[in-house]
Amino acid sequence: MPDRKTTKRSDPTVPRMAGGSVHVSVAGEIGLRIVRGDYPPGTILPNEAKWSEMFNVSRSAVREAIKMLMAKGLLASRPKIGSWVEPKERWNLLDRDVLGWYAASPDREPFLRAVQELRHMIEPEATALAAERRTEEQMIEISRALHEMGRATSPQQRTESDARFHIAILRASGNDLLVPLGVLIESALNHLLAHVVREGSSLRHTQKSIERSIRLQRPHTARSAVRKALANTDEIIAGRAR
Repeated sequence: MPDRKTTKRSDPTVPRMAGGSVHVSVAGEIGLRIVRGDYPPGTILPNEAKWSEMFNVSRSAVREAIKMLMAKGLLASRPKIGSWVEPKERWNLLDRDVLGWYAASPDREPFLRAVQELRHMIEPEATALAAERRTEEQMIEISRALHEMGRATSPQQRTESDARFHIAILRASGNDLLVPLGVLIESALNHLLAHVVREGSSLRHTQKSIERSIRLQRPHTARSAVRKALANTDEIIAGRAR
């Protein structure tokens, strides 16, 4: 039987976790492993003692991490059985953390395509509504994000500004149900836009058309401009998949 020190260090891929949010780090590591398929649905997970040894953390931190993952729909638990991975259809796929784990998984192409499908369903009509309903303050927010994209000095800065541009448009739509959805998909959108930036794509002209159509309150033009931008991104993702 290996000694305790050896067991703790048995997995070199596990970072040492410390600080006031240890359970959050543990939940993130386990959640990522579940989403990328290390533990398929139905798998009985290691018990608290094993996780504690693996991550070199307290059992209470593991317990809180498991509770977090249960709240997100990834896990269920029962006394004398332990915790197991729930079917994928029970996962809260619009949870910010779950989206982040999907985006961080090695096989992210299906995830990117799923995000694109969601954008196709939401953004054209949301942008048309923004063109009809936006306030002056909301227009300033949209224009500022576009301006910051042009001044960005790194892919990360541009991606962050690009995400703010899209989220600001969702807010300007005036539909309260779209606002929390925008916040929830922000993490996924960031990863998608970073993917596009790395491919060297320039959507600047199309984004200017979107901003101009909203500013001039032309919903039909705004809708068409968004569809064009999405089509360009579709081509980039499809090209990368080939």
